[in-house]
Amino acid sequence: MTTTTTTAAPATWEHWEHRVQTAAHPVAYRLLRAIAARGPVVRVPRVGVVVSDAALAREVLCDTGHFTKTGPGSPSDLWTPVLGPSVLLNMEGPDHAALRRRLSGLFTPGYVTALCTRVLAQPLDALTRRLRAGEQVDLVRVAQICAGAAICAIVGMPAEPGRFGGAHAEASEVTKSVRLWRSGMTGRQVARAREVLGRLTASAVTAYRQGGDETLPGRLRELGLTEQEARGAVGAFLLTGTETLVSFIPRLIALCHDTGRLDRLADPAADPDPVIEEALRITVPSPVMLRSVARAARIGGVPVAPGDRVVVATLLCAQAHGPFDPERPHPPELRRLWFGAGPHFCLGMPLAMAQIRAVLAAALAAGPVAVTARRPARHVLIPGYARLNLELRSAS
Repeated sequence: MTTTTTTAAPATWEHWEHRVQTAAHPVAYRLLRAIAARGPVVRVPRVGVVVSDAALAREVLCDTGHFTKTGPGSPSDLWTPVLGPSVLLNMEGPDHAALRRRLSGLFTPGYVTALCTRVLAQPLDALTRRLRAGEQVDLVRVAQICAGAAICAIVGMPAEPGRFGGAHAEASEVTKSVRLWRSGMTGRQVARAREVLGRLTASAVTAYRQGGDETLPGRLRELGLTEQEARGAVGAFLLTGTETLVSFIPRLIALCHDTGRLDRLADPAADPDPVIEEALRITVPSPVMLRSVARAARIGGVPVAPGDRVVVATLLCAQAHGPFDPERPHPPELRRLWFGAGPHFCLGMPLAMAQIRAVLAAALAAGPVAVTARRPARHVLIPGYARLNLELRSAS
């Protein structure tokens, strides 16, 4: 049975966000909420120490001396077998800081704007044109095509529209193997992930060897990365950015539709960023973040020991701020927590924001639009919609 609604049977944004979360994680989402009701820091057998307070979460993420991305139950358990040992996602300390410094000039405002203009022009022009023609457009599919276009650019493949859907499908195959509470993949999943990423990043090696700043691998070479480091970085960008955008863009449009903000955003004088930032808070691209305890410490009074797993429940930290309200500023401890904090703050955030703004502008450029049908995606890592239809609203 599908779970679809139309504008003839409207529901609140809270209703749909709850549906999206429970469809993705029917057990884990309810468990997280039950844990948070017990306190801001709760030790849960076979899960870890769950942190659901924004200030404490930020402390954990910024304290790399006590809480690390390497060690038992950390992101290194998940990504090192797939991407290798040096991809930021699974590094800590001086080596991480050195690689981060070399990458600091990668996603400059000028570069991300030019990249989005170049690779998204065709799919976004098609989106606006189809909406203006009165077609009903599945925004999830559009987001997948846009993600595929970005993937082609990131790995140095020719930006040919026929490749976009396949590129996204292959990248998402890897992320679908990840589970919210599991710290690693099975041997079979690791082998398949390596196969897929090897195929996707093969062109990145060619682009790296050719050099120049026209491609991302070429830029990585110019920044001083070795071929192995560049290939690992490309793989990391694919895995961390692809499904996040495909999930968020339809949810952003749905939130704006459900709260009556789509028409207001269509005003050329309107600033979309506060709405985007608030939608990121509600949807939370990274529902949880994992750390391993390196040295004995306390989190909100709860003692933790080396080897303990810390589950930073960013979703709950963000939800505690209240209902969707773009006019209400975020407190300092919560600001962009969904992109991380401290030395591990998301390097690709400028690129993600540029892509989000571009898709939103293309949808709104068609005229007054409305969500006409939707279906949440089931059993996925990043909660989202399997389908979200958008259509030009009639003048009547």
